[in-house]
Amino acid sequence: MTLETERIRVLVVDDHAVVRRGLVAFLEGEPDLELVGDADGGIHALELLADFDAQERLPDVVLMDLHMAPPDGIAVTREIRTRYRDVEVVALTSFGEEARVHAALDAGAAGYLLKDAEADEVVSAIRAAHRGELQLDPAIARLLMGRLRAAPRDDPAAGMTGRELEVLRVVGAGKANKEIAAELGISERTARTHVSNILSKLGLHSRTQAALWAVREGLVDADQRGRSPDAGGS
Repeated sequence: MTLETERIRVLVVDDHAVVRRGLVAFLEGEPDLELVGDADGGIHALELLADFDAQERLPDVVLMDLHMAPPDGIAVTREIRTRYRDVEVVALTSFGEEARVHAALDAGAAGYLLKDAEADEVVSAIRAAHRGELQLDPAIARLLMGRLRAAPRDDPAAGMTGRELEVLRVVGAGKANKEIAAELGISERTARTHVSNILSKLGLHSRTQAALWAVREGLVDADQRGRSPDAGGS
């Protein structure tokens, strides 16, 4: 179990030196974060992660610029999530096009922020990713919600068990697998399996999309939406 006194280990990846130095300087001032390194591109990031892995000291969260020379941040995110399942990635980019958003989330990003986000929003997204939660820039959340609202509306209960609907409700409230397990009295592994099954049945690719779907379908009560994707959290 992670002790509350342990700091969240963060790796910053951005090919713009000024932006990278600014992020590093700010994050180093956060008492619960430990800046373990910074990389000027995707290849450098993967090299650093391989070194950290060999030393058994992988970061908890990677703050990833998406718009970089090949391999870009989306490809690197996918590679990180394939190689290091316990390392979360928060995407940080100047671009908010829908295709890029979906690509990042499909690659396994646990958050998506635009570079005009406030510094505390970046820190909040890092902390949320470490907790196993999801956080989106409010503009991105609205974009995805709009697409889901425009999608064909099928019976939300079709093909899902009662337990899966319960899990989906808690996902929509922004809870991580550990919290789902505690709330529903199941194991964390079982919660993870339910989430995987839900994504498959809904034809979705990420927890973020599932959370947005749950909010759209009214599975989340109003008093549960404090961290919902529609509010910019998860």
